[in-house]
Amino acid sequence: MKVYSSEEIRNIVLLGHGGCGKTTLVEAMAHETGITKRLGKVEEGNTISDYDKEEIKRGFSINTSCIPIEWQDTKINVLDAPGYFDFVGETKQATRVADSAVIVVSGKSGVEVGTEKAWEYAEEMNIPKMFFVTDMDDDNADLNKVLEQLKLNFGKCIAPFHVPIREGEHFVGFVNVAKMEGRKFVKDHIEECDIPEDIADEVATVRDMINEAVAETDEALMEKYFEGTEFTFDEIQEAIHQGVIDGNIVPVLIGAGANNLGVQVLMNSIVKYMPSPKEEHTTVMGKNPDTDEDIEVICEYDQPTSALVFKTIIDPYIGKLSLFRVYSGSVKADSQLYNPRNEEVERISHVYALRGKEQIEVSEIRAGDIGAVAKLASTKTGDTLCDKEKVVALEGINFPESLAYRAIVPKTKGDEDKIGSGISRLMEEDPTIKLVHDHENHQELLYGVGGQHLDIVVSKLESKFKVLVELKKPRIPYRETIKKKIQVRGKHKKQSGGHGQYGDVVMEFEPSGDMEKPYVFVEKIVGGAVPKNYFPAVEKGLSESVKKGFLAGYPVVGIKATLIDGSYHPVDSSEMAFKIAAQNAFKDATTQASPVLLEPIASVTVIVPDVYMGDIIGDLNKRRGRVLGINPIKGKQEIMAEVPIGEMYGYSTDLRSLTQSRGIFSQKFERYEEAPREVQEKVMADKGEDE
Repeated sequence: MKVYSSEEIRNIVLLGHGGCGKTTLVEAMAHETGITKRLGKVEEGNTISDYDKEEIKRGFSINTSCIPIEWQDTKINVLDAPGYFDFVGETKQATRVADSAVIVVSGKSGVEVGTEKAWEYAEEMNIPKMFFVTDMDDDNADLNKVLEQLKLNFGKCIAPFHVPIREGEHFVGFVNVAKMEGRKFVKDHIEECDIPEDIADEVATVRDMINEAVAETDEALMEKYFEGTEFTFDEIQEAIHQGVIDGNIVPVLIGAGANNLGVQVLMNSIVKYMPSPKEEHTTVMGKNPDTDEDIEVICEYDQPTSALVFKTIIDPYIGKLSLFRVYSGSVKADSQLYNPRNEEVERISHVYALRGKEQIEVSEIRAGDIGAVAKLASTKTGDTLCDKEKVVALEGINFPESLAYRAIVPKTKGDEDKIGSGISRLMEEDPTIKLVHDHENHQELLYGVGGQHLDIVVSKLESKFKVLVELKKPRIPYRETIKKKIQVRGKHKKQSGGHGQYGDVVMEFEPSGDMEKPYVFVEKIVGGAVPKNYFPAVEKGLSESVKKGFLAGYPVVGIKATLIDGSYHPVDSSEMAFKIAAQNAFKDATTQASPVLLEPIASVTVIVPDVYMGDIIGDLNKRRGRVLGINPIKGKQEIMAEVPIGEMYGYSTDLRSLTQSRGIFSQKFERYEEAPREVQEKVMADKGEDE
């Protein structure tokens, strides 16, 4: 593969609903450009971009793969991103380094939730968009319905470029409305044909729409349009190109990936209308890591090198591969680059262009292009690599918050270390995975984007690292406290020949009102009933006692303990005896002073389209949540509530189900509150069964 300059490169991300045909389209593009000899199929597990064992087994994309193809003296880096929402981290990586997006829509299914999400991801990164309506060879495909849905969802920028030609009910070609020429599919190529009379009116309507869109890109063209003068094809092409970059025009092309229909036209359109890295990102801004000042990064070959590592692939046999996008200068074999995050110098030995799992060695990757390097020592996803003489840190990747979690337990005793090392390697590959040790409940918590995501982590642990695990419902970190004031005596007296043991304390226990502290200790001894040198022993007895409460063995919080009286023996008293006496007093107090169980409360924010608001509020109420407020945000509603954490288990899955995956949420711990009686009884019963 030759080395390309930035003007000859197009970085596009393929987005769309899961199962809409993105990977099939990539396969058709690869076949059309001669990369593959036959069309692979997702169901047969032989596509160029879905090569991971998990993807082959499950029949859908899990990882973003990069497929560079060469077309019309242009290198198109196609980033095939997953459509399922559990793998949105991979999609965020791809959209971060893409200059434009092709959103794939099935002509049968039409606009789906994943289509809306794809649009949002592209809008978030402010990159130009194009729609490709696939499955048009299916008799159930309905382009008019799809176009209506696109306009309804995304506005007047939607510009259909093609009108399908059908013979009977079969899709046999299309009219290129910009050129006003018919195209017919004949075996492995396209032939020109006349525009059928029965679709002339439809073609005229679409032509008017294109003319209007073109006119709006330039004042001179607007005048020409009002004068009724026809635009030249060059004017149309240039106006479309500029309109696409500005976001005023979003072309809609049609075809069928499975039968390789319309794929050449799509690639032509990517080359003509989508921006090169130099156009879209003539300058990007980085930061000076020392001063936090903005630094201009210019997409030119002769500039100091800066590159963003946007993806890491870990393979037990190959090792670590880091995928990067060069923003300035070039990344060359046998060179050194600086990582400002850890202030380490990385040696670049070999440089590759990745095509799925195939590594194609190249001499360098220039500004605007995407490549890969193996075995970087300490660089991870989101890091910048740059010249040490001109240090710059590029903006990283905005990953989603991982809110689905389970307790992870090894099936074989003693495999705990294997779990830790395996997940540590997977976290290098996927930053949306987290492993958190819950010291209190003695469990490891595995966090991910959704239930399916966590299942795949389990599967990868088995296939890549030979460790078998199971996922369980995590234990909730409850607390215990008391509700009333009580005075108790705690005594420890033991005679066994020789020195005995004697400690005697009288203490008052009451609620402190501060649930963030386990206890407050105060002494009000009068007349030396308990010598001062035993006060620390009394407090130590308390500090050990609050670790395990009376009701269900959870830590105790919010207690004030006051030492008011007691007695001692000049020979038999000791620190140990007073510590035990305090523990006895604590035990009696917590059984008699109306002990209660406290549950953790989370502050929850849910953002959903208006239509789902009633269902979401109803569901939060069922979870014993309190809705605190509702704010409108860009056509959606932000619902703020407080919900017991014990009721939030599985919420990420339930929210998707309630909102057809259109809702998002975040949560954080707020405080502890007394749990309802029925919850307390259930927790105590469950604790009893565990023991």
